[in-house]
Amino acid sequence: MFKCLKTLFVMGLASFLMACSNDDSPPNLVEVAQDDPRFSVLVEAVVAADLTSTLTGPGPFTVFAPTNDAFALLLTELGISKSQLLADKALLKTVLTYHVLPAKVMKSEVPAGKALSSVQGGVFKIDAVGSDLLITDGRNRSSKIILADVSASNGVIHAIDKVLLPANKTVVETAIANPDFSILVEAVTAADLGATLSGTGPFTVFAPTNAAFASLLTELGISKEALLANKALLTQVLTYHVVSGRVLKAEVPVGSAIKTVQGETFTIDSSLNVNDQRARKAKIVATDVLASNGVIHVIDKVILPKP
Repeated sequence: MFKCLKTLFVMGLASFLMACSNDDSPPNLVEVAQDDPRFSVLVEAVVAADLTSTLTGPGPFTVFAPTNDAFALLLTELGISKSQLLADKALLKTVLTYHVLPAKVMKSEVPAGKALSSVQGGVFKIDAVGSDLLITDGRNRSSKIILADVSASNGVIHAIDKVLLPANKTVVETAIANPDFSILVEAVTAADLGATLSGTGPFTVFAPTNAAFASLLTELGISKEALLANKALLTQVLTYHVVSGRVLKAEVPVGSAIKTVQGETFTIDSSLNVNDQRARKAKIVATDVLASNGVIHVIDKVILPKP
């Protein structure tokens, strides 16, 4: 009897020790954040948004984790208090899920310059600038990764110095907000294309500046009023500047024919010149202006389809 009890005790103790040894798995994403005082506000936000169970799930996830200093900057930017932010569950959930990718992406695996789709649904991109990795969010704000590859059992954390915000403007609203696109906006309105370009998309818009339109008027020998009054011409020209899909600079098929919404094609060379159907060139002078339904590349000349 005593021998049997002794055996049972030893087996029970062995099982207990084995269970303890198996409990040495790395902490999950939430536990990693909880153990780092730099992320205390982030942890409060995750709890307030009811996202704890999601981020302790199997994943894997990649979390771009704003530090406390990053949240302090956001509060100043938005003009609200921390308690007000934590009380707005809908906003919190939208913003926090925008910081999460539905896969484990280590620093060495970041697809530089390409669109990254977040759990929230919006996109952002990451560029290598020197030795830094800079994130451009949906509102074209910049954040830097200040600590990378913090491993967790269900993913990885990259610490960032600014809270990311998803896009809140369409390509049309983005153009309206930029005074250098005022003639483009007039043209879009005159052609009744505002509703189309405010749709789901996504669209890639090669947006001519006011100076580009001024050059076109000189080239065609017409006034702005005459151009805006010619709806058929406007529609043909403007839709030639739009490509279906979100095509960031890093994803441009250099040298290949790119089909436009208008139906005809143009090409882009390695110097970022757009070559239109009339053998004219327009220079892309700014790239990757993100919007909720696409991306804008700024060009210095209006491109034209076949006559």
